[in-house]
Amino acid sequence: MFKHLQGMVTNDIAIDLGTANTLVYVKGKGIVLNQPSVVALDKHTGKVYAVGAEAKAMLGKTPERIAAIRPMKDGVIADFEVTEFMLRDFIRMAQKKRHFIAPRIVICVPSGITEVEKRAVRDSAKHAGAREVFLVAEPMAAAIGVGLPVDQPSGNMIIDIGGGTSEIAVIALNGIVCDTSIRVGGDELDEAIVNYVKKNHNLLIGDQTAENIKKTIGSAHKFDEEREMEVKGLYQVSGVPKTIKISSVEIREALQEPIQQICDALKHSLEQTPPELAADIKDRGIVLTGGGALLRGLPELLREQTDLPINLMDDPLFCVVLGTGKILDDFEKYRPVIMPGGRNG
Repeated sequence: MFKHLQGMVTNDIAIDLGTANTLVYVKGKGIVLNQPSVVALDKHTGKVYAVGAEAKAMLGKTPERIAAIRPMKDGVIADFEVTEFMLRDFIRMAQKKRHFIAPRIVICVPSGITEVEKRAVRDSAKHAGAREVFLVAEPMAAAIGVGLPVDQPSGNMIIDIGGGTSEIAVIALNGIVCDTSIRVGGDELDEAIVNYVKKNHNLLIGDQTAENIKKTIGSAHKFDEEREMEVKGLYQVSGVPKTIKISSVEIREALQEPIQQICDALKHSLEQTPPELAADIKDRGIVLTGGGALLRGLPELLREQTDLPINLMDDPLFCVVLGTGKILDDFEKYRPVIMPGGRNG
């Protein structure tokens, strides 16, 4: 009776608090929010002008007194106060109406997070209005999201490439047997493009332009059909705007270093895998999730470098939040996957 009543007065929430995007899952409703992790505020007064997509549109375009801030960096909180405000706003958007009881929140975080960083996430969520806060490792959430049997004694390997981190983990018996977490993700790919265009074409471009280039002609592997696109930016030589043409071959060269770091991390993780679980991975292959997994040719490159099957999931951007939602929906079943010390209530 109490649980039924509680369901009427509270909406428990699962959150994929990402460097690039924050996704929110409400129990019984599914994914209700997918917004950029950006806040625009007045640097002098602290007044918030916009959150999410509206704030992202302001990146690189604001007057001096207004700053468009991304409060998450490398998968963890870089600005505590701004993250707290952003979370509060996203929770309000997700819930639509006010509830009598504050929500229980499950948040996924990088597997390599420190105790101090865990506390920052928990405190931000509590101050944003959570009743209880539980933390779960991103690769575990992603594995649950794609339906892997995480409670079985067989080995499952997953790569989750987010905006700020790439997480590689071998999972068995509700735990992460071995994992590698590197602070290389979509943001580093964008930064590599910005630096390449500046160095090779004397053209200054913003992060959003770099992201668009990556999505349009970016690739990790050579293709028969190469592409090119026009890019606008500020020409350093004359100090005036200029348009250039750039090819997918150049962008692949620009992305080579951060992509190789992900490949090397995967090889390192495979070397650390116990032999019995390695045999399972050889049979089942490796699951690829996260927004970074959408880079054209990445599965082919990873397959080439490891000689293992690479399985790119449908809608890889949503795997983590869907897994976090499944934990929320069947909390007792998935209680063993909650991170140690990952509760605050």
